[in-house]
Amino acid sequence: MNIAADSTKPIYIQIAEWIENEIIADRFKSDEKVHSQYQLADLFNINPATAAKGLTILVDQEILYKKRGLGMFVAIKAKATIIKKRRSETLTRMAMELVLEARRLSVSEDELIQLIKRCEEEQ
Repeated sequence: MNIAADSTKPIYIQIAEWIENEIIADRFKSDEKVHSQYQLADLFNINPATAAKGLTILVDQEILYKKRGLGMFVAIKAKATIIKKRRSETLTRMAMELVLEARRLSVSEDELIQLIKRCEEEQ
């Protein structure tokens, strides 16, 4: 993954989302150690404090947990937590944006549903 320094999304959020994506893809499993802030800093060529901020977000959301002197580890229910959060927040926000844009463009509900079905078929 590349971190987009010119993105409107802060780098620490991009780091947190990257780790979440790795958990969803089962590249980081429950109770498995994740990269340290220094490893993330080297991997993405960013400041270690920025990487630490991304890790802290995930600790606050109980996706990661700290083991004193050992590092950060994936929480047992991390994957389920991420999926639930993204379904309730991310997909809802994206759906709202899609519906609003469809209204602006006078796209009917049937046309919108057909568009979504076509996109699904292309995947």
